[in-house]
Amino acid sequence: MTDGASRRDVMKVAAVTGMAAAAAPAFAQTAQPLADPKTKYPSQPFAEQRQKWPALQRDMSPVPDSGERSYKGSGRLTGRKALVTGGDSGIGRAAVIAFAREGADVAINYYPTEEPDAQDVAKLLRAEGRKVVLIPGDLTDEKFCRDLVERANRELGGLDILVNNAAYQQSKASIFEISFEQFDRTMKTNLYAMFHLCKAAIPLMKPGASIINTASVNSVSPEKELLDYATTKGGILIFTKALAKQLAEKGIRVNAVAPGPIWTPLQVAGGQLPGEMGKFGQDTPLGRAGQPAELAGLYVTLADPAMSFTSGSLFGATGGTGVA
Repeated sequence: MTDGASRRDVMKVAAVTGMAAAAAPAFAQTAQPLADPKTKYPSQPFAEQRQKWPALQRDMSPVPDSGERSYKGSGRLTGRKALVTGGDSGIGRAAVIAFAREGADVAINYYPTEEPDAQDVAKLLRAEGRKVVLIPGDLTDEKFCRDLVERANRELGGLDILVNNAAYQQSKASIFEISFEQFDRTMKTNLYAMFHLCKAAIPLMKPGASIINTASVNSVSPEKELLDYATTKGGILIFTKALAKQLAEKGIRVNAVAPGPIWTPLQVAGGQLPGEMGKFGQDTPLGRAGQPAELAGLYVTLADPAMSFTSGSLFGATGGTGVA
C-alpha cells in the first residue's frame, strides 16, 4: 500500500467518523435516572374533595402530573396524526403531551365545560411548536362522533392514531342507586362512542395505523361500586380483541391500556364514594395511586410503528397488583 493510498484511507475514515459525530447529538438520548416507583410520587392519602362533573384537573389537590415537565420525546411518532378523546386532562392529557413531544400533531376532544384544561395543554404544546387542534363536544351524540373524526382528519391532514380514552364514571354502592340516566350515559360515553369513532375512523386510516382504547383494571376485576362503569370496561376489552382480528387484514393494530387507580378528574367528579377518597390507591403493592404521566409511555409504545406485531393485547398499569 502506498503512502498516498494510506492517507486517502485515513481521510475517508476521518470523514465518516466526523459525520457520525456530527449526527450523534440529533439522536442522542439523555438517560433517565433510576427512581424507586414506591417513592417517585407522594403516597399520602388524598384529601376528600368534590367537583361538579366532569371536573377540572387544574382545580384538583394535588394537581395530577400528566408529564408536563417530565416527558421527553425522541421522535418516535414524527409526522403522525392523532385524535385523543378526553385529551384535556388525566390519562388522555398524558397521551397528548407524549404524542406531541414524540413529533405527532394532535386533535383533542373534551366536554365543553373542560375548556380551561384543554386551553392549558394546548398553550403548553403550541409554545413548543406543536400543532394542537381543540374539538369540544359530547361523545354521547352519534353525529358529533362522526363529525369529530372528519374534522380531526381534515385539520390534521390525516389520521394515523385514534385513542378512545374519554369515560364517564360514577360510584354507587348498590344497583338500586344507579339511575337509568346514569347507566345510559355510561354506556353511551364509554362504549357507544368508541364504536361510532372507530367506525368513522377506520376508512380514513392506512396500514400501520393504530387504535388504542383505554380499558381498566375493572375490565377483569370489577369493583362492586362501579357496576355500570366496569361493565363498559369489560366490553372495551372484548371490543379491542375482536376488532384487532377484523382489522388485521387492513394492517391496522388495535390494543388497550388497563389503568389501575390513577389520580384523574374522574375521581373527584363522582368516581369515589363519599368519604372514600383517602383510601384511593393505598392498597396497591406500590402503596399509592398512579399518576397519568406514568402511563404515557404505554400509549406511545402502542402507537409506535416498531410494535408492528402487537395487536389485540391488553397492557396493565396497576401498581403491582398483577390483575392486568
